Amino acid sequence: MEPATKVELYRKMLLIRRFEEAAGQAYTQEKIWGFCHLYTGEEAVAVGAISCLRPDDYVIASYREHGHILARGVDPTAVMAELFGKSTGVAKGKGGSMHLFDAKARFLGGTGIVGGQIPIGTGVGFAIKYSGGDQVCLCFFGEGAVPQGVFHESLNCASLWSLPVVYICENNHYAMGTGVDKTSATFRLDQKALAHNIEGYQVDGMDVTAVYEAVSRAVARARKDKRPSLLEILTYRFRGHSMADPQSYRTKGEVEEYKLRDPVLSYKDRLLKDGSLTEQAAQKMDEEVRAIVKRAVTEADAAPFPTEASLYEDVHG
Repeated sequence: MEPATKVELYRKMLLIRRFEEAAGQAYTQEKIWGFCHLYTGEEAVAVGAISCLRPDDYVIASYREHGHILARGVDPTAVMAELFGKSTGVAKGKGGSMHLFDAKARFLGGTGIVGGQIPIGTGVGFAIKYSGGDQVCLCFFGEGAVPQGVFHESLNCASLWSLPVVYICENNHYAMGTGVDKTSATFRLDQKALAHNIEGYQVDGMDVTAVYEAVSRAVARARKDKRPSLLEILTYRFRGHSMADPQSYRTKGEVEEYKLRDPVLSYKDRLLKDGSLTEQAAQKMDEEVRAIVKRAVTEADAAPFPTEASLYEDVHG
């Protein structure tokens, strides 16, 4: 990997980290309402995976999708405005934190229904094949969605029809608050791919390079051979399921132990050691990213809310 590519991966992860810190603060200030699911700790998954794509490829995710849409390159100001429910947001203030969407970026949204994005992503893969394209769809979901019947139905169809979909299970171990050992008969979720005759891999989701390399191979297979893959990417969220989560199902000690493998800080250390990044350049980058996020918050706060008339726009019967 070229040094410039390594640095860009770090910058994207850093942007997501600072964005989520600001979003958490805005939530406590009651500037963001409703549910808000932060991506802190999981940055390496979205950045490593989405960096493998072309601009004409597709991404669909769950309701924990702030990091994904930022990794796709969408303007942080428009994303923050959507969290604030403002008309300048990516969904004109009508979607909020759980339903980010950007058609130009081919980011097909966060979906509020657990597992709801899996059949949609499969449908995108079918549309690509039907139209004769060579694009790929990345479909992100949490391990809490795996026990859903639609997970197996979708993978079965994708295998039968040879669809260019890369299914990415972001296994953060607890879904909403229940350990995966209580929801799955096997702890190796990637092995569920065997039942559908597709490739399955388990990946270290705290290592952005490992994610990048694994997803690159899966994307190449999907693009060339039109074959789906299932990647179980092991990660860990440092915050609760949502901002309202008391986190009584895990200990503070466990969280602190995982923070020792912080994907942002550990990758920065690697870049400093191999000479791809200097401490001075890292400091400057952090200042620039903080300025971008601060501007996003300021502009989102000042932006207008949607008008009553906008309720009748973008409605399709």
